[in-house]
Amino acid sequence: MSNTKFSYLLRALMAAGLACGAMAAQAAVDVAAAEAALKDNKCTKCHSVDKDKSGPSYKKTAEKYKGKADAEAKLVTHMTTGPKIKVDGEEEVHVKTKGDEAAIKNLAQYILSR
Repeated sequence: MSNTKFSYLLRALMAAGLACGAMAAQAAVDVAAAEAALKDNKCTKCHSVDKDKSGPSYKKTAEKYKGKADAEAKLVTHMTTGPKIKVDGEEEVHVKTKGDEAAIKNLAQYILSR
């Protein structure tokens, strides 16, 4: 096999591997559990999937963190520490998300996959 053919084959295999990895990461999200957590934590009062409310949409949040290796960790920290946020020009404490570590990570992955 020539170097050119080998190079094309290698690139194709790498692209396929990356695509499979991305699909596996998305498949790992338990959507039903994440949506139940959103409801239980009343997240939809301030957030929605694709429209800004008093808080940013999940789509906007996913765009903000796209390609960042620490995206999940930063989102988990935001959801669990009660940081100060601005709502309608007023500063208030973000409600801490309830749930075990696995449920909160799943929720972060759900938001990042939007």
